[in-house]
Amino acid sequence: MPEVRSLPVPDGLVGERVDAALARLLGLSRSRAAELATGGHVTLDGRTLGKSDRLVADGWLEVTLPDAVPAAEPVPVPVEGMEIRYEDDDVVVVDKPVGVAAHPSPGWDGPTVIGALAAAGHRISTSGAAERQGIVHRLDVGTSGLMVVARSERAYTALKRAFKERTVEKVYHALVQGHPDPSAGTIDAPIGRHPSLDYKMAVVAGGKESVTHYETVEAMPGASLLEIHLETGRTHQIRAHMAAVRHPCVGDVTYGADPRLAARLSLSRQWLHAVRLGFEHPTTGQWIQVTSPYPEDLAAALETMRDGGR
Repeated sequence: MPEVRSLPVPDGLVGERVDAALARLLGLSRSRAAELATGGHVTLDGRTLGKSDRLVADGWLEVTLPDAVPAAEPVPVPVEGMEIRYEDDDVVVVDKPVGVAAHPSPGWDGPTVIGALAAAGHRISTSGAAERQGIVHRLDVGTSGLMVVARSERAYTALKRAFKERTVEKVYHALVQGHPDPSAGTIDAPIGRHPSLDYKMAVVAGGKESVTHYETVEAMPGASLLEIHLETGRTHQIRAHMAAVRHPCVGDVTYGADPRLAARLSLSRQWLHAVRLGFEHPTTGQWIQVTSPYPEDLAAALETMRDGGR
């Protein structure tokens, strides 16, 4: 029986050719991966891909394999600084440090959330591909804050549905350059791959629906602290939307932030933190809300900006 692999395009493979990406993703030879594509066995969001097509962010990849190929298993590796903010038999909410991916993927050999949970002896759901078991949403490697991971099969199914139906409350704080006008509002603009820079996202015609609500919490010289509610969850959504309105996250030099300011603040990443996460418990129906304090690097940068950025 042919095996069908169905998964979101891993961050580490965005922009790569199909044959090269499949070779890395499934452990195949480049020629075998090319044969699969040429034979019509690879689709992205339902569209059949050729071997030289490029993978795009947020796409859903399906590969039909005539012969089974074993999936990569997460390697249990402890992660210093990762805290458990809530847990029960169904879910665990982690406070992810910067520099940690949600799950293993081609092109990433650093620490992961599920590797850290495995190292700590936490049982997680077996639903989903082996390398992403229990993962129902992701945070960028360079973004810190709260993530919920499913521990039971019921929780996995319910949380996947909740994220799809947009009933999960996802709240971020972002320190952005300048002062948005109006001070509160909604950015409703489609996001897709940057037309010339494969490693970035951008507001582009034909991109995926993306809606970001923001409100200024505090204004200070040269910057504003925003509370951001995500209605959708696109790759780099906050970073791309804030860059599009000319208020990039402080420290986010990839999206146009001032590198001199980032250096003065000793920031090596964007000032962006998943500060609050709320969801209906998959078993009890109770509303669960978890909060996270700013990590040390972001808290220090914020205090410096309050003092005028000096």
